[in-house]
Amino acid sequence: MQISRKQLAMFLATIFVVNLVVMGGGAWLSYENEPEIPNTIVGPDGETVATSDDVQSGKAVFQENGLMNQGSMLGRGSYYDVDYTADTLELKTDYMRDYYAQETYETAYEDLETPERAAIDETVRQELQSSTHGEHVEYSAAEAYAHEQVRQDYVETYHEGDRERGIQEGLIPTEEEAEQFADFALWTAWISHTDRPGTDVSFTNDFPYSPAAGNDAGGAVMTWSVIAMVLLVAGAGIAIWLYQAVELPEPEAGGVSIPHPKEIDLTPSQLLSTRFILIGAVLFVLQTFLGGLLAHYYIERDGFFGLSELIGFDILQWLPWSIARTWHVDLGVLWIATMWLGAGLFLAPLLTGHEPRKQARYIKGLIGALLVVAVGGLAGIWLGINNVFDGQLWWLLGNEGLEYVEIGRIWQAGLLVGFLGWTALVARGFKPLLDREPRYGLAHMIVYAGGSIGLLFMAGFLYTPETNFVMTEFWRWWVVHMWVEGVFEFFIIVVIALTLVSMNLLTKKSAEKAVIFQAALVMGSGIIGVSHHYWWAGLPEVWLPIGSVFSTLEFIPLLFILYEALGQYRAMDTAGTDFPYRMAFYFIVASSVWNFFGAGVIGFFINLPVISYFESGTYLTVAHAHGAMFGAFGFLAMGMAVYILRVTTRNTHWSERRLRWSFWLCNLGLALMLFLSLLPVGFLQLETAFTQGYAASRSLEFYNGGLIQTLFWLRMPGDTLLILGAVLFAWDVVAKLLFQRKATAEETSGHVIADRIFGDRTPADPVSDDD
Repeated sequence: MQISRKQLAMFLATIFVVNLVVMGGGAWLSYENEPEIPNTIVGPDGETVATSDDVQSGKAVFQENGLMNQGSMLGRGSYYDVDYTADTLELKTDYMRDYYAQETYETAYEDLETPERAAIDETVRQELQSSTHGEHVEYSAAEAYAHEQVRQDYVETYHEGDRERGIQEGLIPTEEEAEQFADFALWTAWISHTDRPGTDVSFTNDFPYSPAAGNDAGGAVMTWSVIAMVLLVAGAGIAIWLYQAVELPEPEAGGVSIPHPKEIDLTPSQLLSTRFILIGAVLFVLQTFLGGLLAHYYIERDGFFGLSELIGFDILQWLPWSIARTWHVDLGVLWIATMWLGAGLFLAPLLTGHEPRKQARYIKGLIGALLVVAVGGLAGIWLGINNVFDGQLWWLLGNEGLEYVEIGRIWQAGLLVGFLGWTALVARGFKPLLDREPRYGLAHMIVYAGGSIGLLFMAGFLYTPETNFVMTEFWRWWVVHMWVEGVFEFFIIVVIALTLVSMNLLTKKSAEKAVIFQAALVMGSGIIGVSHHYWWAGLPEVWLPIGSVFSTLEFIPLLFILYEALGQYRAMDTAGTDFPYRMAFYFIVASSVWNFFGAGVIGFFINLPVISYFESGTYLTVAHAHGAMFGAFGFLAMGMAVYILRVTTRNTHWSERRLRWSFWLCNLGLALMLFLSLLPVGFLQLETAFTQGYAASRSLEFYNGGLIQTLFWLRMPGDTLLILGAVLFAWDVVAKLLFQRKATAEETSGHVIADRIFGDRTPADPVSDDD
């Protein structure tokens, strides 16, 4: 079956527009059906228990003090502390039982006989399940009592501190703010057991699982899980058929003359783009060290190998979990994005032989801006969580407090400007190709990808601390996951294709067809696939079927990407032992393998509604995140960095020894981390959630269990190898940059790769190929 590039391009554009229309309609539907915050909550005597202002202020406290990176809300956030929704729901249930035990039997609940307990249990469960929604909510006496008790617990824990749980004193500065945080958490617990008007399920589809409160997975969860399994089998069959039916040539190296790095002209801007690699490598090392610290915090929550007793250094006060975790997450995004930025700027003159005027100067400005945003954003996180800023500055300059988008809004604006500036610089570099090729050519594709990154990043500007938390989560996942499953995957495919073209392993025409075809599949499932994050977050229940379908389809493009990676590996293998880019290819192929396993296999498993309902926010999610991060992004960024270093390093000083060690240390470390620690802990957590409830699976008692602590210690070998791999990689980057080649081209000049793309045509010759 012959499909032209133009037809595929139209299909891709249509998919992108349809996706945005569907998600735009979903945004409207979500706004219309968001769970409102009651204006007032009163007790049976009419006394006010809490107001909407208390809840909204509690949301601001939650964000300002980095509590989403301490624990989680509605399963979203960090897994170190409790899930605040599940915790307050469990505490509320327990205190209501205590209230009725005292009122009815004048004794403690624990001292009652089994029939008496059962009667109270049923009373509490019925009371919680019969809650009604409205602007004015009336608590029973038991609920009012429980609400006040939870407030006191949260003051003791988050204001006074609880070192046994790894919570420093003054995490929340004042008692009043701690009470407001409790009000906010209790509101999320309330929407979890209160039925959405016109339905028989709560606003969160009865998440989190709490038998005592009457929350349980409904029939729809099982139904859509079965449908997802059927779709997986059908989708895999369609994927196989497409690869057999559609003619998309795979890389073929036989008889191809691969340009040696020393034959490639270098421009000043290309040499400058290697500075992005240096910055990214340093950030990578910092991220892995913080990851090791975070892993150890699960074993020793208020110290670090006894240093507190030895030298009096209280790491919990200076570098608490919430800050360390925030930095760890943000550094992961920064080091990968930094290397990608460098790759895009490097590839443009490589493929065109064109150096725009003042391009090097503009790249210097971009590097400076990146450093300002990175340092300012990371510093702002520390200052914000430590309550240095007054008024609105805490979320503008400090810590916005939402996972993966923690840096202050002004720093986010700086990132957006940086993305747009980078896209403009890449477009300048690719101008010869942009002028010559159709609108669906490779150069156009990388510009579209860069523009899409900026477009979807703007979703992060559609909420403020005053926005309903449910809608905040809606837009946050646009920023977080649409990048991952949509435009970043698109960017990855384009970059790999450009790299293959630059290596002479693939013709430009074949690369364009493959890019459009695979990007259509990735974006066709990935953008709407973000909705699997909406099932338990208080958004309309329509997201359950939509998310089930598209989160399953997300797995299918990964089959194509893995298949393509294997084709690339075969091409490299047939290129002979003197193939100069072998080490870069190792990283790229490893990226596809881990992407398939981490994002695909584990991701599909945890995204099944019947699994997600019980495991959301557990160590299975941690395993998925680490595997997918290295797979979809990390190893690819390292591979592109190695490719750039190979081209820019003097041939006499090129060595792969450290890179080989780094490659195997990182891969083995990731494998040990996943299979010795993260996955076993995750499956044990899943079993605990099945049998005892979600709150129990996130409790300190679970984490301090003997087997779990052993599994936490077993993470050390993997973490150590990863840290060593990162250090070796950074060491090699520095060593290679000390022996850079000189620039051999200023502006447009003869270029071995550019000549291959342009052939003998003059720049004015039009390109007209529609196959």
